[in-house]
Amino acid sequence: PNYLSFNLFDQIEEWKKTTIRKVEKAAENAHHELTELINKQRTVLIQELEPITKEIRSHRQEENFAENDIERLKQKLNETQRKIQQFIQECENKTIIIDNDQINWSQLIYICKPQNLIPRIPVNAQWSPHGKTVAGNNGVGNIVNELCRPYSLSVADDDQTIIIADSWNNRIVQWKIGDTNGQVVAGGKGQGNGLNQLCCPTDVLIDKETDSLIISDWQNRRVVRWSRRNETIQGEILINNVCCRGLFMDNQRCLYVSDNEKQEVRRYRMEGDMRNGDLVAGGHGKGSGLSQLNAPLFIFVDQQHAVYVSDHLNHRVMKWNKNATAGIVAAGGQGKGVALTQLSHPEGLFVDEFSTLYVAESRNHRVTRWPQGAIQGTAIIGVDTPINWPVGLSFDRQGNIYVSESGQNGPHRIQRFSIQ
Repeated sequence: PNYLSFNLFDQIEEWKKTTIRKVEKAAENAHHELTELINKQRTVLIQELEPITKEIRSHRQEENFAENDIERLKQKLNETQRKIQQFIQECENKTIIIDNDQINWSQLIYICKPQNLIPRIPVNAQWSPHGKTVAGNNGVGNIVNELCRPYSLSVADDDQTIIIADSWNNRIVQWKIGDTNGQVVAGGKGQGNGLNQLCCPTDVLIDKETDSLIISDWQNRRVVRWSRRNETIQGEILINNVCCRGLFMDNQRCLYVSDNEKQEVRRYRMEGDMRNGDLVAGGHGKGSGLSQLNAPLFIFVDQQHAVYVSDHLNHRVMKWNKNATAGIVAAGGQGKGVALTQLSHPEGLFVDEFSTLYVAESRNHRVTRWPQGAIQGTAIIGVDTPINWPVGLSFDRQGNIYVSESGQNGPHRIQRFSIQ
């Protein structure tokens, strides 16, 4: 809204005025301190020069300069000169504390790009029962208009682009809305562990700060980063030796990584040590207890930093509040089944601004909605028109739903279901 933009411009202008006042005040203080320093040192030097001056005058009046006196006075004058030179050097070191080039001016004030724009979805919202194919659906294959087991997806670039983990093609593809072909943006060089290759990638997200892709390179047991620049031909390893199926990045650029073997989710700071993350969910072995997970897949982190995990083989979604030692059941947890109190193999997750949870259930071939605190969900996709093995789940800023279908006997595609 315009009023919000005007308010932000006013805040920037006020910051500028305040910063200028602070800079001027700092300069005045430095000027005052330098003057005091010079005056103090001048007094010291005068006190040292005064006896020398008196002695020279005395010898001149008496006209009795001896060679030893001249040499001694010369040494004193040289010593005083060295002190003056030393003072000048110390003064420079003390007053020029930092050079302007050492200040990262772009970090004093800047516009932060939020990682995740959460749409406002009305609690009673409905979506078209018929999806529109926006990627794939041209048979299962590896040419540029085909997909093979698409897993997760991200909607990017102001809702104009879909980034897809095209898992069995060992690549990440970018598909512009309205295009009939995709573009390979990572991998696509065959299955392998080279830095220019991927092996069954299962999740991908966009780091807007660096304009790069973060990818769970599942079968290579690593998390990698690929720049979105056109000349990029290989990625770099961020985390090694992790059986990662799901990723999430919060608005503080912390990266959350699920580990399917260790039955846990860890949080890593992108600017810190990527070798050791903080445990935020699970980590107590495989099981169905509230502190345990069984094949954690996809992750979602809300604005309060609560971590939602699709606890795949426990057929439930767990919510771990910040700093919690155990989770709470946010959806399912009543065993595998088709009842609306149950889930079957939950995969992709999304949580909206009202803390309503959306779950892609691959074996129930549906997407369900679970309001906060609900004991049963509502099927919103896959009721009238079936979908085949939904895995990835995402929303655009208008609240339209995007689902990846990866069924063995069905189309491999991305469908968009428009909010009504």
